[in-house]
Amino acid sequence: MNPDDFQPTDTLDVPFWIERPEQQLAPFLFSSPHSGRCYTAEFKKASRLTELELRSSEDSYVDLLFSKVTSLGVPFMAANFPRAYLDLNREPYELDPIVFKDPLPSYAKTSGTRVGSGLGTIARIVSERKEIYRHKLSLEEGLERIETLYKPYHQCLRRELALAHVNFGYACLIDCHSMPSRVFQNANPNNRPDIVLGDRYGASCHPSLISAAKSILGHLGLRVDINRPYAGGFITQHYGRPIKGLHALQIEIDRSLYMNEDTFEPVPHFQELVDLFGRFTELLIQCASDALYPTAAAAE
Repeated sequence: MNPDDFQPTDTLDVPFWIERPEQQLAPFLFSSPHSGRCYTAEFKKASRLTELELRSSEDSYVDLLFSKVTSLGVPFMAANFPRAYLDLNREPYELDPIVFKDPLPSYAKTSGTRVGSGLGTIARIVSERKEIYRHKLSLEEGLERIETLYKPYHQCLRRELALAHVNFGYACLIDCHSMPSRVFQNANPNNRPDIVLGDRYGASCHPSLISAAKSILGHLGLRVDINRPYAGGFITQHYGRPIKGLHALQIEIDRSLYMNEDTFEPVPHFQELVDLFGRFTELLIQCASDALYPTAAAAE
């Protein structure tokens, strides 16, 4: 793997990308909404934080970990812009009034746990509660990010899932993320999970899908927990409609497995983990079953 693949960039030529196989072989779509590492000069100038501090909320290299997905016959998409700039795993208008110098529109969701903690669609903080911006943003700038980045990404996501659903009868979204190891710093080292799978406590996908994912990951030597502490965010909740044959499963990977969390350097055995998640993808696709089709109730 090219070392340049791991370096952040400062030019956002393409907001996001999608790689499709020559022929889609299974109704799966893998997505990485938080692995973008393009920090423009304008964004860094507007921030009071260093680039490394801004990157602390990034799902670093998750797109690279799943780089074998397309060769296995399913599409993969990822954002190039960072989560600190715009969070795709939120409702479109979860807006924090503290971030903006202008009054927010009536349709904005200005309360709730995520907004209140500074982690709305346009975040106020990164990890360790570090404030991002030197000055408040204009409402126009915030809405422009939503129109030009958020909405096109989700339009593409919906289109890909709809195509899979039409062509195969059902669709499965695997929403790929990473989690800081400090989340489990007080846990018994022998019990702390390497992976957390989230299905919104059974609401976003058929039980057979998350059961298969857990079994495969365990077979590959990883410790897996379900829905604790990550049950899935907006993407999992919004796109998961099992009764209609639309399944969404979130996967969180402990960052310390594959990188130094202080320096963002990948571990020497990074390629082995790429191979492991390629094998996971291959086996998960093979586990698809009739249970993933829409249920009779969906037709009523």
